[in-house]
Amino acid sequence: MHSFANQINNLSTRHHRIGGLILAVLLFPGLAQAAGFTVRSVETRMQDEVYLVDTNLQLDFSEEAQKALQSGIPIIILLDIEVEKLRSWWWNKTVATLQQGYLLLYHALTEKYIVNNLNSGAQSDYTSLGATLSAIEKVIGLPLIDSGLLDKEERYRLKLRVHLDIESLPAPMRPLAYVSSDWQLASDWYTWPLQR
Repeated sequence: MHSFANQINNLSTRHHRIGGLILAVLLFPGLAQAAGFTVRSVETRMQDEVYLVDTNLQLDFSEEAQKALQSGIPIIILLDIEVEKLRSWWWNKTVATLQQGYLLLYHALTEKYIVNNLNSGAQSDYTSLGATLSAIEKVIGLPLIDSGLLDKEERYRLKLRVHLDIESLPAPMRPLAYVSSDWQLASDWYTWPLQR
């Protein structure tokens, strides 16, 4: 009898906790999705003997980073890519590195977000931060390496990560940014086999 009553009490307590959690998520939507950067997927393909990479990112800015951007502080997002030769008896060897950069600006007069591709020089503008980040999150057909530079007998893999470039922030902001979780916006390294 006591066991059954205890189970009912435990179930009731569990429902109250779940209800409280749902209420907290509804009242404070920021709690539901923490700030941070993630590499969601990577694929490679070959075109005209050049490896191309497609990647899908998730870029969730912290409130501090959003405020800084809207206050006119430029923010740079970097995509770091490495090609490694896999070795059984020694550390893997990096044979190529590539960095793709995006400069984000907010133009208060026009209320538009501007994205400059630091590699190609292309520029686009958007009416919301969400649309801006969505445009950066999908990278399609980025040239990686000429297949002729890789030995057909060896195995290779791709490593990729995305991060906010703290070094590009104004000097007075950097010391705080280096220790604040609001600015530690970086994904883990994502690895993908590079195959012909």
